[in-house]
Parts: sequence; C-alpha cells; structure tokens
Amino acid sequence: MTRHELNGRKPVFSLTPNPGDVDIAVASELVEAARIVQNGFANPQRTTIVGSIHREYAVSEKVAMADGRYDTSKALDALQSMARLCVLFDMREMAWQHGTVINTVMFGAMAGAGALPLSRTACEAAIRAAGKAVDASLAGFSAGHDAARASSAVKHRLAVLPAPLREVVDAGAALTTDYQDARYAQQYRDAVETLRRAEIDAGGASGQFPVTREAARFLALWMSYEDVIRVADLKTRRERLDKVRREMCAQPGDIVQLTEFLKPGRDEVLSMLPPRLAASLERRAFVMSKPRNIGLHIRTDTVSGFAMLCALRSLRRWRRRTARFHSEHRLIAEWQERLRRLLAVPGMTDAAYELALAGNLVKGYGQTHAHGQKNLRAILADIDSPTARAGADLAARIRAAREAALADPEGRQLAKTLGLPTPEPAARPIHFVRNKSAAK
Repeated sequence: MTRHELNGRKPVFSLTPNPGDVDIAVASELVEAARIVQNGFANPQRTTIVGSIHREYAVSEKVAMADGRYDTSKALDALQSMARLCVLFDMREMAWQHGTVINTVMFGAMAGAGALPLSRTACEAAIRAAGKAVDASLAGFSAGHDAARASSAVKHRLAVLPAPLREVVDAGAALTTDYQDARYAQQYRDAVETLRRAEIDAGGASGQFPVTREAARFLALWMSYEDVIRVADLKTRRERLDKVRREMCAQPGDIVQLTEFLKPGRDEVLSMLPPRLAASLERRAFVMSKPRNIGLHIRTDTVSGFAMLCALRSLRRWRRRTARFHSEHRLIAEWQERLRRLLAVPGMTDAAYELALAGNLVKGYGQTHAHGQKNLRAILADIDSPTARAGADLAARIRAAREAALADPEGRQLAKTLGLPTPEPAARPIHFVRNKSAAK
C-alpha cells in the first residue's frame, strides 16, 4: 500500500510480532530458525521462513560432558511442517564463496522467495546506493536470490511427488545442489519428472514408479561424479578437516600437519579443458606417447597448499564447459533416452527397470569409472542389436549383462554374456626404479 492510498494515515511498525501473524521470518542459523517455530510465530498457511542451515553451537551444547549437540533433524522437520514455505541452505558458506557477509545472501534469499513486495532491481539499486562493498554484496545477493528461487520451485515440485519418489528425489536434489548449484538440481529434477511421466504413460499409475525411483537414485550419483574440482572441494571443507583432527585425537591447541596425496592422470588433466581443446591435445603424439600420472604432495596445513586446493575448488563455475562434463552428460542422455524408449514399448517395463539398475555401473573414479562407462555403452548398444530384439526376455538379458559387468569391471564376462569379442587384458608395464641411496 502506498502513502497516497493511506489518505494521510501512517503505518505502525512494531518490533513485537504477534504469533501466527508473521509473513516472513529470517534466521542466520538453523536452531535460531527453529526457535521461530518453538515460539509460535510460524503459520503453516502464512509464514515463509528463510534461514541458513549451518550451526553456531550454543554454550549449553559446548559445555556438555559428551556430545551435547542438538539433533538438527528435529529442527528441519519442524520447519518443514510448520511453515508455508521454507527456504533453507548454507548461507554462510555461500557468503564465504562470494567474499561477502551472510546478510547479503539472506537479503537475496528473502527477495528470491517472493515474500517481499520488492523487485530484484529495486533491491540491487538499494545495495548500490549504500556504496559499501557493492560488487561483493551484489554477488552475494544474486547467489542467495537464485538459490531461493530454485529452492522454492524444487520444494513445490517435491511436495506433489508421490511418496515412493519424494525421499529419493529430495536427497538427489540436495546432492546435486551441493555438487554444483541450484540450477543443476533443477536439471536433475526435470530429468526425473520426464521419466516419471513416461512411466505413467507406460501404465505405472499404481504410484510405485520403480523405474523412476532407481533411475533417480543412480542419476543423482552419476551427475555428482568425482573430478579434480570435487576432490578439492571435499578436502577443504571444515567438517572434513574437523574429522581428521578427531581421528588424530588432536586437542584444541594441537597443530596437525596434513599432507594430501594427489595423483591426477593425463586423462583427468585433459578432462578439465574445453572439449575441442582436450580432443586436439589427445590426438597429439606427445600426449599419446606415454600416459603419466603426476604425483602431488600438498601440505594443506600451509597457506600455499590450502590455497592451491581452494583455487581448484573455485573452478566449479567452469565445470559445465569442461570436456568431462560434456562426456558424462552425453552418456547420461543416451541412458535416459533408452529408458524412455523401453517404457514406450508395451511389456518392456521390466527391461526398463533392469536398465535403470544398470546406472550403478558408472561409479568411482579413474579406471573404475572408465570401465563402468564402457560396460554401460556395451549394454546400451546391445539393446538395439538384432540378437537382443530376437530374444524372448530382454529384461533377463540386461540383468545378466549388468551382473556380469559388476562381477568383472574389465568387461570379459560381459563380452561373453553378450557374445562380443573378449577384450585383451590391460597392459600393466613394470617400471624399475633405481634406489639412489643404495647406489651410494
């Protein structure tokens, strides 16, 4: 309502909200958000809660003789059930990533949740007018705004998912958000929804959706494949460093020296480049001559070592442009297309289910991941082969191929099952290294 519409009357602002009359509540920490519910201010039909899910432990939690930390699952359950809309993510981490304070991310999340009668342009204009750390503040606001919009959309769609899918897709959306960003999670969710509709058209109206459920499970894991960026990200997280200290039984004042052993191979290095450049270098003779692994010993308890991993972690924004990303998603799209094609054929739901389970073949990293991709490609190609089409039970054939691939990752049992030429054993050259100390 504008001042003109008030006809001379003045609005009354109060710092004392009435329980149940709150439109939007904001909290900078998870238990702080839970107190909003505890004090009765949240209304399931009215209140939007925007909060960060990180923890700042209370004194009562810290002084406990044992593990006195509050069970955060109870707080999350209460927030989800007692608010009209919850926008919850780690705003402190997002603020750190953009070099700003948590308030700018919270402001963006409030605007992105649609709970403020203010446009994004007006909010950004206010930040510019303040004139303090404008670039970092705008970056934090934008990140919070986009995360809240994506979170609101995903939460709304998750609410209408059938129960057998909701938990799996919720976990998958959380994983893909943590791996890349909210837009990546929406891409995951859209892929699952497309497959669910295909299963409905195939007669899956019973509501169990076995094909979609298994495909959603393995799709989230596959989309979160381990690359150099992910490894650096996980190794620099606070909870991982705290875990190392606990395992080493380090006391609060102890200094822990931590050395990370990394051995990226030629393929891993090339996979971080744009597709065309990676393909060009792969064809060059000096690249193909001798695959080598680069042994790196990085002291992450030092500023330079930790900064090196942080630099690798920061390449997450670049991930969508890398050769590895394009390669992975090309095969993902092929797998999804085969699933939809099988569901479109009457009586092929069982075969689609077995193919959905075959998503488990692509896992791990290095040679394990490469073997898994190769074996899945062989199964996908076999589905369209005359031998498979002439068989009476395609589901049994896919199941046998999947089990053979899991039993022998190098593909010899799979080749026997599918009637393919047996691959040659992988060459494992022996390197003799002179012991320099003995020579002296």
